Amino acid sequence: MTIRLQATARQRTLRSMALLPVVVAAALAAGCGDKSSSEGKATQAAARVDGSEITVHQINQVLERQQGLKPEQAEAASHQVLESLIDQQLAVAKAEEQKLDRDPQVVQMLEATRRSILARTYLEKAAASGAGAPTAEEIRKYYDEKPALFSQRKVYALQEFTVPATKEQSQALMEQLKATRGPAQFVEVLKASGIKFNANQITQAAEGLPLGIIDPLSKVSDGEALYITGNDGFKALLVVASRSQPVAFEQAKPAIEQYLTAERRRDFAVKEMKALRTAAKVEYLGKFVNKPASSVAPAVASAPETAEPVAAASAPAATEPSASGGLDAAAMNKGLSGLK
Repeated sequence: MTIRLQATARQRTLRSMALLPVVVAAALAAGCGDKSSSEGKATQAAARVDGSEITVHQINQVLERQQGLKPEQAEAASHQVLESLIDQQLAVAKAEEQKLDRDPQVVQMLEATRRSILARTYLEKAAASGAGAPTAEEIRKYYDEKPALFSQRKVYALQEFTVPATKEQSQALMEQLKATRGPAQFVEVLKASGIKFNANQITQAAEGLPLGIIDPLSKVSDGEALYITGNDGFKALLVVASRSQPVAFEQAKPAIEQYLTAERRRDFAVKEMKALRTAAKVEYLGKFVNKPASSVAPAVASAPETAEPVAAASAPAATEPSASGGLDAAAMNKGLSGLK
């Protein structure tokens, strides 16, 4: 089976929203009992660096941006983040001592960062309040329309071959490969062609593959290959073995809901940005007055990020997925990241 994929980059990774903040016991105790307000304030400090405090709140802000962090990993991660923030504070102090914060280029960079954060925060808040939640019918429909991700989900043992070649070479070589039987003969044909190629062996569940190949690959029998063509050659995914590992609707439901919510927010942010442009008076000046007819409106860099959905717990690259087949909402956020 041969398919052709567009070489488009997908934005990934929604910010993790389920991460529990790291709050030390002393901070919890500070707000009750006979503790003074000054003691309560002190418990929020995680460290002091030459008199400058690093707070638990700063640590939590960093942790909330770490994708896939499990609650049981938070304590160890908090200590690592603290050490990083200490190093950062030492470097910041030296920069301020040398008045680098007044350097025109640095000031411009700081202002650009401020603008980016403000724009992103506005769009995220607007989308969160205006996008709404997916209905039960929409969630069920998504599950039913993606059997290769859910009800007919498989785990694959794949041999991935990347072959740089001309269009003519690719067509001729793929016809020979389609007539092979088994990995050994497949490799022999590639070697005999005289074309250098790269090979990689992986074990991956359906959700770990690019969205565009999941359905076609589900129709490929063991011992056969899926061919992905491009202008500079082709990629062959030889299915050495596969096994069924379905995910039931009730298992998939929370992750699908989270994904569809993210999609709604992304779409809302795009529409909101278009509306803002329509309502505003935008004047192009200088060399930008004559905008090329083929130009495309810039992507909303600060729109909430989204990702393709996944069906089950995400496994590390090239490793065996969990045999439980359970669903992990964090994996939904991670998305289909492509072949590792």
